[in-house]
Amino acid sequence: MHTIYQTTITHIGEHACDALLDNMLITFREGAPADIEAFCFIHSHGALNADLAPGCTLELAGHRYPVTAVGSVAGQNLRELGHITLRFDGSEQAEYPGCVHVAGQTPCDIPTGSTIKFIA
Repeated sequence: MHTIYQTTITHIGEHACDALLDNMLITFREGAPADIEAFCFIHSHGALNADLAPGCTLELAGHRYPVTAVGSVAGQNLRELGHITLRFDGSEQAEYPGCVHVAGQTPCDIPTGSTIKFIA
């Protein structure tokens, strides 16, 4: 297995955990506009070394989730903005172009310092 992308959560926006109640996690790299930052898990931005695709694995805060669908612009958004919306619903079709869907239970606690990593 090789790492496609890896980053560390450095800040959690005031309303970011609210999305977890809807089985979503929204990320953005450091330097996000303040109105967006409030709803995101902010991270130090890493390099995207390959395309995200169904079949790869998300490692988040010590848990592994199989990737089931990737929206058409999710990779570009992650590369350029550090922005994706993770959906913990196991869907095999992306709901929106910037979504990455994974199978598994939505995490209830993602502390600052947690790692987000995609591996293939």
